[in-house]
Amino acid sequence: MKRPIFALLLTTLPFSTHADRDGERAALARLIHEIEALTPIVREAEMQADSGARIRFQYGWLQLDLDRIKLGIREHLDAPRAEPRTFPPLKGDYRR
Repeated sequence: MKRPIFALLLTTLPFSTHADRDGERAALARLIHEIEALTPIVREAEMQADSGARIRFQYGWLQLDLDRIKLGIREHLDAPRAEPRTFPPLKGDYRR
């Protein structure tokens, strides 16, 4: 699957038929916290990676995408807008 992070993020948000602005904000804040908790795990995996491997996982690209996701969530929480915004695309492919 090319976009596993997106699928992971979708599964962490509770879905409801009721509109609950405070609940959404709390879930998004929790999502930021969960993404931040991934940083030490990403660093650990990077330190354990085989530096001689022909195909290497690009941890820097992954961290940039996680940072973009957090930024997008924070911008939404800090200054919600009525019209959609554009964001740079996620890398999505972390193999080289």
